[in-house]
Amino acid sequence: MKTTKSREFFKKASRLLPGGVNSPVRAFKAVGGNPIFIKKAKGARLYDVDGNEYIDYVLSWGPMILGHAHPKVTKALKKAVEKGTSFGAPTPLEVELAELVLRAYPSMDKVRMVNSGTEAAMSAIRAARGFTGRDKIIKFEGCYHGHADGLLVKAGSGATTFGIPDSLGVPKSYARNTLTLPFNDTAALKRLLEKEGKNIACVIIEPVIGNIGCVLPRPGYLEAARRLTKKYGVVLIFDEVMTGFRVAYGGAQEHYGIEPDMTCLGKVIGGGLPVGAYGGKKEIMSMVAPEGPVYQAGTLSGNPLAMTAGIETLKILSNKKTYKKLLAKALHLEEALRKAAKRAGAEVKFYRAGTMFCTYFTGEEVFDYASAKKADTAKFARFFRGMLEKGINLAPSQFEAGFISLAHSAKDIEKTAAAAYRTFKEI
Repeated sequence: MKTTKSREFFKKASRLLPGGVNSPVRAFKAVGGNPIFIKKAKGARLYDVDGNEYIDYVLSWGPMILGHAHPKVTKALKKAVEKGTSFGAPTPLEVELAELVLRAYPSMDKVRMVNSGTEAAMSAIRAARGFTGRDKIIKFEGCYHGHADGLLVKAGSGATTFGIPDSLGVPKSYARNTLTLPFNDTAALKRLLEKEGKNIACVIIEPVIGNIGCVLPRPGYLEAARRLTKKYGVVLIFDEVMTGFRVAYGGAQEHYGIEPDMTCLGKVIGGGLPVGAYGGKKEIMSMVAPEGPVYQAGTLSGNPLAMTAGIETLKILSNKKTYKKLLAKALHLEEALRKAAKRAGAEVKFYRAGTMFCTYFTGEEVFDYASAKKADTAKFARFFRGMLEKGINLAPSQFEAGFISLAHSAKDIEKTAAAAYRTFKEI
């Protein structure tokens, strides 16, 4: 595996960018070695500056559900670019994408387009606070809702990877209004709401945690969260930035049959371009400016390029045959990796939610932040490097989910399983 050019780029980048990257997990700190620099991508594959080819299961951290550079998406984007890249004004495109999103997520009466998942979560919480007149929020250990102040408390993702769950630079007064609970613990949620319910504006939760790997809710847990939040007049926010269109077309809320008050979306609805969205019940969304007194704005929100890519992506995903294919591929990958681990005698736990998955190097069940942290990160680092050398690109952290796309073939999956078997044996 040649890495000369990637090493040269990283050396130069380290002089120009903090840590040589523009997002922490890309630096490979958790897995060792230097990051690879990508030159292009097509379908299920990445190609780096040294000419190496990889079957990709990161997929830009989820949004490339159709595969990289899907011909319909790129064709539409080329046409859109010629008309202008940003207007700072309303366009028919944002209306069309909003209609597609609301059709897929009937729990939302209205939706506001933003530019990232961080913006979506931050804005949804602000709207919930404005609606309820309360200040405190509840989040769950290991759930990542972006890097807004007050949400970087036991936040999973890069925070878990680097062992810094609480970021410096966040005033204690911000974090004081963020109450954290263990995921999958109904009794803990009930006790806290009994004590603080009248002060809680919202409960924000990833219905499947994708930022400490892939942690599934226990049967009845989400139903209990819905029941308890209704009892105390607390807004229930599903952060589906990762699970939206990934667990099912209508996200985790469709799969588990739960109707939240608000939903955060991102990644997939931009077809790979920067985008996010938050929406919910009419009475809550009517609080958002200019309709109401809760201010939130963005110059590039609803920009024509992101809207175009999102429209083309959701049109393809809305075909029922698409999800049959996607879920069949995901199941094939799950079965192939389980078989590879068993044959190699590897002690791992494999979890999957729709087209998201994760392999933990542990013999114990993973059901929350504490149990996820017991996984052997050193073994994962060796597994990651071994797979990369065999042409398989996984997320460079034990605490990140993997993804599969429509572009992955049966041959790709079998090649991945063969590489996994050899790597499991090596470690």
